[in-house]
Amino acid sequence: MTKQKGSIGVKTENIFPIIKKFLYSDHEIFLREIVSNAVDATQKLKTYASSGDFKGELGDLTIQVKIDPKKKTLTVSDKGIGMSAEEVDKYINQIAFSSAEEFVNEFKTKTESEMNAIIGHFGLGFYSSFMVSKKVEVITKSFREESDKATKWECDGSPEYEMTETKKKTRGTDIVMYIDDENKEFLEEYKIRELLNKYCKFLPVPIQFGERELNEPIEGETDENGNPKTKKVKKPWIINDVEPLWKKSPANLTDEDYVNFYHVLYPMNFDTPLFQIHLNVDYPFNLTGILYFPKVKHNYELQRNKIQLYSNQVFVTDSVEGILPEFLTLLHGVIDSPDIPLNVSRSFLQSDQNVKKISSYITKKVAEKLEELFKKDREVYVKKWDDIKIFIEYGMITDPKFFERAEKFYLFKDTQGAYYTFDEYKAKIDPAQLNKDKKLVYLYASNVDEQYSNIESANERGYNVLLLDGVLDSHFINTFEQRFTDATFARVDSDTIDNLIKKDDNANVSKLDDKQKEALKTVFENVIDKQRFSIVFENLSETDDPLLITQNEFMRRMKDMSALGGGNAMFGQLPDSYNLVLNVNNPIIADLPNKIGEEQENTIRQLYDLALLSKNLLKGKELNEFVKRNMKQIG
Repeated sequence: MTKQKGSIGVKTENIFPIIKKFLYSDHEIFLREIVSNAVDATQKLKTYASSGDFKGELGDLTIQVKIDPKKKTLTVSDKGIGMSAEEVDKYINQIAFSSAEEFVNEFKTKTESEMNAIIGHFGLGFYSSFMVSKKVEVITKSFREESDKATKWECDGSPEYEMTETKKKTRGTDIVMYIDDENKEFLEEYKIRELLNKYCKFLPVPIQFGERELNEPIEGETDENGNPKTKKVKKPWIINDVEPLWKKSPANLTDEDYVNFYHVLYPMNFDTPLFQIHLNVDYPFNLTGILYFPKVKHNYELQRNKIQLYSNQVFVTDSVEGILPEFLTLLHGVIDSPDIPLNVSRSFLQSDQNVKKISSYITKKVAEKLEELFKKDREVYVKKWDDIKIFIEYGMITDPKFFERAEKFYLFKDTQGAYYTFDEYKAKIDPAQLNKDKKLVYLYASNVDEQYSNIESANERGYNVLLLDGVLDSHFINTFEQRFTDATFARVDSDTIDNLIKKDDNANVSKLDDKQKEALKTVFENVIDKQRFSIVFENLSETDDPLLITQNEFMRRMKDMSALGGGNAMFGQLPDSYNLVLNVNNPIIADLPNKIGEEQENTIRQLYDLALLSKNLLKGKELNEFVKRNMKQIG
């Protein structure tokens, strides 16, 4: 062909600045697009070969990525189907630029955020190269061309292009990008390797970037210890795994395979995941992937954005919040589906119907896997429960359908270390733990050490106490109560046990009359912090503690949820308030009216400080004075 110059049929001359600014939110994605196009061209050649439309030798199909610092070029070369001159004119000069013009026309009437949602409709992957280049050359030879005849296309980012005939020994396409001064970082080896590792790590065609030095055994030669001698050799550096684990059959994989792959995905995470779910479905959509339940640290450092989203092994995003159900964003792993649009923003993904179907499917598979593990080996499941509980509770709180499924495998744990399903626990405490409104009372502790005396008091009465010390438990019990209106949760220190659960109406007879109570209240109020404590008299048994500190369940729960970002924020700003319960039947309290003056006040002070100490509320100056006072008594 003779040299062909032309002007692309675009009515605006601002097309490239617009593409440069709005085609992608991040310029580095250009490399993903160019390499992905090279992979597509290679895969198409394989398809032609398998169907008999290409009868030549496939040979080495490795895609080459090269940097030339002197020429300031970055080149991506494939040995795929290539293009003829007519195909270059059709697909680059006409179709792609027509799409580009449509993109520009849309841009004129849309805001920037709206543009981000429609980018995927235009198929402008090749033109992402102009985001970082002052000039782009395409040197291509069709697989149908038997001679060394090839086509060279070049454009400097204006609507003007030039096409010439050139020579090329091998079929395929070279994309040569002349990197502009604003994007010189893309001429650095470390940067390109970083991007290839991020976006192209699992592409299905080998991708070479540079070489690396390896130790290779020398055949027939050993050292004095009998070990093979080695020599250093340079080998092509293939940066990707063309058949990642999620594309393989689960039947052929071991737990060790899954753990090893987990560390490939997260090389800086040295923990072993608890277990994994291998996804594989081909109807009504195509989806493969592996989801891992990571081991959560005791401080609950939940890490989002650890699920990597792929489309045909091409990395799309690791920001899946809003795409998958909220609780699944706490898992780690990979999801791959050709039904996920590639060149789109997250906002577009959120509204895509296929993505919504995929999201529902994954939720269902996670629930099925958990139920399977529970039924298959309950003992092993129980051992993992404390680690997986947070994921399951998060799902139950945020997804009503998941709550229904999880009722079969959620476990309550009591303060004795025993585990129960919903039905098992209800059978254990019904009807023993009913309140005056005939609601089943689920007593719980959030800290065994701090609430030990309350737990002991409940156990002595024959009641069971659950341990709910997780970061999401305040939210979870609210969700549970909304679903099961005949049940209520009460922390063991939210009131006296006899008030929380009333077995009969036969209350103990008070050993103090109203006048004595009023006099005691006046003396106590001179000692206690009246801003935090309200005095309450209770007719408890003689063996119960003389003073108890309780905290209103509703107010405390609201404060707990507010601290996690839920509920009403005002509760998080209010000071803690407590009830100081005086057991009028305890001999010490009953005897207080017989003491007078300093003796009475000192006894009250001691009782009050001991009650504070039992709840870890005695601190600072007050704690120091308490210690000194008791030291003097010992002396």
